[in-house]
Amino acid sequence: MAWDFEAIAKQIDEEIKTVSDSKSLEFFRIKYLGKKGLIAEMYSALSSLSAEEKPTVGKNANILKNRVTQLIEDKNQEIAGLQRNQSSKDSLDITMPGVATPIGHQHVLTQTMDEICSLFEKLGFVVQEGPEIESEFNNFTALNIPIDHPSRDAFDTFYLEEHDPHKNDRYLLLRSHTSPGQIRIMQEHKPPLAVVIPGKVYRPDAVDASHSFMFHQIEGLLVDEDVKFSDLKGLLTVFCKKFFNEKIKMRFRPHFFPFTEPSAEVDISCYKCAGKGCSVCGRKGWLEIMGCGMVNPKVFDAVGYPKGKYTGLAFGMGVERIAMLKYGIPDIRIFFENDVRFLRQF
Repeated sequence: MAWDFEAIAKQIDEEIKTVSDSKSLEFFRIKYLGKKGLIAEMYSALSSLSAEEKPTVGKNANILKNRVTQLIEDKNQEIAGLQRNQSSKDSLDITMPGVATPIGHQHVLTQTMDEICSLFEKLGFVVQEGPEIESEFNNFTALNIPIDHPSRDAFDTFYLEEHDPHKNDRYLLLRSHTSPGQIRIMQEHKPPLAVVIPGKVYRPDAVDASHSFMFHQIEGLLVDEDVKFSDLKGLLTVFCKKFFNEKIKMRFRPHFFPFTEPSAEVDISCYKCAGKGCSVCGRKGWLEIMGCGMVNPKVFDAVGYPKGKYTGLAFGMGVERIAMLKYGIPDIRIFFENDVRFLRQF
């Protein structure tokens, strides 16, 4: 029996192209490699062939068998890949939300500063910023802080090696409060003016649950020809009720600050116990939130304002303390630890 092996090879190549699934591939395998398939028929016929024909037919039968086996293996992989893709498509619910990429947001301290400044902007204030490196004049002298005051000591202020370019016998320093911003504003602008000054301040304090060597403050200043203490009380009452809640109570306690006279500290009723007394307020029912007062006339003298013409009010608050009170945060160190579990809460 004679076979046209070239024609059979072409036929195999054409037929494998029409195979599209496992069932048709099995039919193809049986046709050529099955017990009654074409290749098996060639091997069975070898015994009846002449000695000259056996080598040729055997060799070509082996070539066809290897070719068909390889084609079946390749087609199996192709079909398996198609089935995986189809399975993936079938399992995909396009109505379900996709996997969202986490988006960063502002730090809770930045959020708190922005919220405070925004409230004062609605009350007519303008947000200004000052440099973190200050002169002794702006940080102390112009604010009526005497030369022998403890806050001027190197244990309470970060002094730099550079000298003040205007006074060679004085050093520059990292500002210990945002109040120097008041001096800069008043030196550059004449009343009426109303500004809030947010920013970082620095003091060489030992770090603990309520202290840090770097923290944030917001300073407020309003100057005009007839500003009264009642204006200060009304302004801060509106702010506290808007920032915390309308139900809080407030009180102003007499205090002393060199740059304000009279001076006061502002307390609000505890947000947690509503003034009844708890661990947050130390069983007192009140929480201290800021210092304030009427601008001392000596500060106006230092910036060159006409004597007796203007009066002003000023206030200052620690942003960390405000945020800790509002959100019930027990330790100032948490703000700077970069713990994502904490940051994601705000």
